[in-house]
Amino acid sequence: MSEPDRPSDSPARQAMAVIRAADRASLATSQDGWPFASLVLAALDADGTPLLLISDLAEHAKNIAREPRVSLLFDGTAGLADPLTGPRVTVLGEARRSDDPARLERFLTRHPSAELYAGFADFHLYRVQVARGHLVAGFGRIHWIEAQELLAAAQ
Repeated sequence: MSEPDRPSDSPARQAMAVIRAADRASLATSQDGWPFASLVLAALDADGTPLLLISDLAEHAKNIAREPRVSLLFDGTAGLADPLTGPRVTVLGEARRSDDPARLERFLTRHPSAELYAGFADFHLYRVQVARGHLVAGFGRIHWIEAQELLAAAQ
């Protein structure tokens, strides 16, 4: 059984295991009141906060500039015959730019290929300040997790 599927773990630990294992997420932003979803590469800051490297030219970056509230869906269902039985986590939070070189280095360590464009003037690192998370760990195993508990599980 993979770590995210261990029922003995707390929901926060299960959720963080899914988030840590994922190298990408679906990012949902608001575009003129409409949900707008896109695929992004993701990494984690030392405290478990999601990091994203995105271009100002991307629609989701334009949306974040107008409305910083976002959600990220981390999918831990790869390889399952029935994906709806597997774990996934939605993180709700606010995306804020970060100019911290140590955070950028963490992102690039997770995604070395991003070094090709990380220095372009239109690319910026964002931290998603977690408000809460929503874990679906399989049928009937659904939990809301507050930010403090989710981030504590990253330690």
